[in-house]
Amino acid sequence: MGNQARAGMIVGSLVGVLFGLVFIEVNSGGLPGNGPLVLRLAGAVVAAALLAGIIWVARNGQVEGEVPSGGFAGRRYWNIVGFEGLALFGGLVLINGVLGRTEYAVPWIALVVGVHFIVLGRAWRISLYAGLGLAQTVLGLAGFVLAATGAAVATVNVVAGVLSGVALYTTVAIGLLKSRPSKVRA
Repeated sequence: MGNQARAGMIVGSLVGVLFGLVFIEVNSGGLPGNGPLVLRLAGAVVAAALLAGIIWVARNGQVEGEVPSGGFAGRRYWNIVGFEGLALFGGLVLINGVLGRTEYAVPWIALVVGVHFIVLGRAWRISLYAGLGLAQTVLGLAGFVLAATGAAVATVNVVAGVLSGVALYTTVAIGLLKSRPSKVRA
């Protein structure tokens, strides 16, 4: 289990840090004053710290916990990602292009990504991914409610977008904290 779990955790963590950073950097704009700069800098600092942790695990760590069932190359994974892509882009075309309701775009992305993680967590039997999916789904739904009640787009984007990035970072951090040093071989 060690090498497969470590490889899966490293790849998944790199993806989580990348998309967490994107969620934070892209959705921080529109806030008053130095808010965007502070959030973007904090997001970059946390990403750097998480990357350092991932490098440590890649070199020295042993991962405890759940192993992806089927991995990133499995048919289930590509089916889930394919449906996610169709839902993301189809929904965004409808929301942005047809309806012209751009304030719902970020909540839609958070919702679809959240559902993707719930399904992926169940398919791979990884409760950490299912928990991440639940958090992002709730953040997406909260963004929809905020947009529907007339909240500022910046507020909607912080709740559905920036906090989704924080959820991704938190999941990566939990995975890293489950790692421990490999036993030293003499």
